[in-house]
Amino acid sequence: MVSSVVIVDSTTFTPQEGCTDVLCCVIFVIVILGYIVLGTVAWLHGDPRKVVYPTDSYGQFCGQQGTPNANKAILFYFNILQCANPTVLINLQCPTTQLCVSKCPDRFATYIDMQYNYRRNKSYWDYYKLFCKPGFNNPDKVPLNDIFKVNVLFVILQRCFPDFITRNGTLTVANKTSFKDGHGKIRSVVDLRDAANGITSLLDAKEVGVKIFEDYASSWFWILIGLVISMLVSLIFILLLRFTAGVLFWMVIFGVIAAVGYGIWHCYWEYSSLKGKPDSDITISDIGFQTDFRVYLQLSQTWLIFMISLAVIEAIIILVLIFLRNRVRIAIALLKEGSKAIGCIMSTLFYPIITFLLLALCIAYWAVTAVFLASSGDAVYKVMSTLPDCKYTNLTCDPETFSQSNVTKLCPGSQCTFAFYGGESLYHRYIFVLQLCNLLVFLWLVNFTIALGQCTLAGAFASYYWALRKPADIPPCPLASSFGRALRYHTGSLAFGALILSIVQFIRIILEYLDHKLKGAHNAFTRFLLCCLKCCFWCLEHFIKFMNRNAYIMISIYGKNFCASARDAFFLLMRNVMRVAVLDKVTDFLLFLGKLLISGSVGESTFSSVAYSQVPSLNYYWVPLLTVIFGSYMIAHGFFNVYAMCVDTLFLCFCEDLERNDGSPSKPYYMPPGLHRILNKTDQGEKQSH
Repeated sequence: MVSSVVIVDSTTFTPQEGCTDVLCCVIFVIVILGYIVLGTVAWLHGDPRKVVYPTDSYGQFCGQQGTPNANKAILFYFNILQCANPTVLINLQCPTTQLCVSKCPDRFATYIDMQYNYRRNKSYWDYYKLFCKPGFNNPDKVPLNDIFKVNVLFVILQRCFPDFITRNGTLTVANKTSFKDGHGKIRSVVDLRDAANGITSLLDAKEVGVKIFEDYASSWFWILIGLVISMLVSLIFILLLRFTAGVLFWMVIFGVIAAVGYGIWHCYWEYSSLKGKPDSDITISDIGFQTDFRVYLQLSQTWLIFMISLAVIEAIIILVLIFLRNRVRIAIALLKEGSKAIGCIMSTLFYPIITFLLLALCIAYWAVTAVFLASSGDAVYKVMSTLPDCKYTNLTCDPETFSQSNVTKLCPGSQCTFAFYGGESLYHRYIFVLQLCNLLVFLWLVNFTIALGQCTLAGAFASYYWALRKPADIPPCPLASSFGRALRYHTGSLAFGALILSIVQFIRIILEYLDHKLKGAHNAFTRFLLCCLKCCFWCLEHFIKFMNRNAYIMISIYGKNFCASARDAFFLLMRNVMRVAVLDKVTDFLLFLGKLLISGSVGESTFSSVAYSQVPSLNYYWVPLLTVIFGSYMIAHGFFNVYAMCVDTLFLCFCEDLERNDGSPSKPYYMPPGLHRILNKTDQGEKQSH
């Protein structure tokens, strides 16, 4: 059975039969089976509760149903001053007792203060004992190092942190700038801030996150309407292309030019109206970063920047259209043919749904496996001591036998507290390596899914092109047949191309990780070398994506293996390098203008609806705007990506058609007469210009 698209003339084309890149197919299947085993092992050893719930000093989960801490979902640190780094807090490795509580303290108190007030009012002990260790029920006991200091706290990441508030430039907690530490010393609130250094950024992020959530809650209906409208507009746009592709694309081109021109005029009008007002000389640098972006719209400099940016974009678009006007005609002619192909194979418009579901499955499996791997291991307990010269600090201990050991005698006040989850077995020692394997296989599966979609669409559109009488000679169910051929015969070739791309992406992720770790390094040569490597691998990744895409098209046509198809595609593109520039740049440019017009118009309409409707005042008006614009662009990209794959396939088929046929009765062209005519005129014009 032929493993590629049926080409009508066997004397002109000789498709190969059988499976391609069988070795890579076998390896790919083995890797998938190993990936399933990895997920199973991680599921057996992992416990997501370790990620979801905080853990106290006794290794018990906070807030888990069916445990004594079911109603205590928040982790409280006895003495937050012992925590010098917020990363230590989040990782539960702070050298102080950690306790599950139902709520955070809302007042200042120390054990000494409680004893003093307890003699006057017994209710002080009732409140204080809510934050004591289990079994501690003696308000008259002599204070120990482990007795905590209650501060005014709030919850973040299910943990209690000091509620810092700046009043008139002074840092306060509960309107206080100092507090007693329980040892007769007066401590400044600044000490708390230093102990939780970096928490301020988390507080700002929490505040912004809450406001964004409120905006989504207020405007979700309009966002949903905008996304539905963008889907309908994209679908209608694709359907109209079948009948009026040329007119519609010219309308898109001039529509974008008109829209950008209107934007330039509007920015100039805003700039002129603000320029004459008081404080018009205030610049963006004067006000600094503001979370409310409406503040920037009150500055004339903002509109000047917008106007200049739009003017540059307008100039680029006009110059491209002037100097590449003939190429734009070719691209539109090719897009017209693509519209006819999609019109004959309407099922291709819905294939992105299959790709989306497969990608969602890959992402979900990777995320679940990563969580279970991260939560693998048993509770590890370590000695925590406030004494700086305790030699047993950070050593592993057993909480059941710790009280009978010599550590408590040599290091008074030391505790055997929960530190983290881990282990000493072979599996636990290679958790990090398994996480890397999980990432690499995930990238491989994602790229294979994309490759399968590209090869399937290419096969369907190639069957359209090589039909001499369109649509009579198009085989039945071209999309389903192409999907079956790709999966049955070319799994190894698709996996081979996906593996090459995945390795490059994996290296790029490692380079990004190293760059993040070395940001504070002062070695200029190291930073320069890392920057060069990142740039080189970025270029390599995009080149491989381009070559893989064309190699999959050749695989769907001839049924050769990946290397042979990539070689044939490369030399075919090099022999038509000028036409490649048309396809890869001009057609992508036209499709980008269509996506830009759809996402921009839907986003602006949604913003106007939200701004002038009965929706309550939003904290950030850019939240629904950017959400709709990004969502609309991704929806339009999903539909237009089918269009782009169609154009790429037809272009390679067109180049093959020109090289193998001459238009004679024995070797007729399969391209439509209109496309052949406009290409001949363009080629003659290029020869005369040279």
